[in-house]
Amino acid sequence: MTEQKKNNVQKKYQVGVEAALEVMGGKWKPLIIYHLMTGRKRTSELRRLVPGVTQKMLTTQLRGLEKDGIVARKVYNEIPPKVEYELTHYGWGLKPALDHLCYWGEDHLEKIYGDKSKVLEEFRG
Repeated sequence: MTEQKKNNVQKKYQVGVEAALEVMGGKWKPLIIYHLMTGRKRTSELRRLVPGVTQKMLTTQLRGLEKDGIVARKVYNEIPPKVEYELTHYGWGLKPALDHLCYWGEDHLEKIYGDKSKVLEEFRG
């Protein structure tokens, strides 16, 4: 959630991108959000879609995104327990920014490697 200094003094930001990166920045959160744009996912699905993330880190990142209102966690009352995550309406507001980052990233790979397919795996959601 938005950081606060001691004594409940609101943190000051220089530019809006600083606040956005505080919420969705880092290595894992944008990937989690990206994969949730394709629909509701269980934790095990996200682990498969985001190789390299540990279970602990995934849980930490999902909790942060939930706290910031980006994702919603739904727990089903069954045995074994079933938990799913999905983007909230507020979280969907990040879609245009992530779409632009994806386009830029693909253009960047084309520029650097000449053919992005050499280094960009096909997404199998």
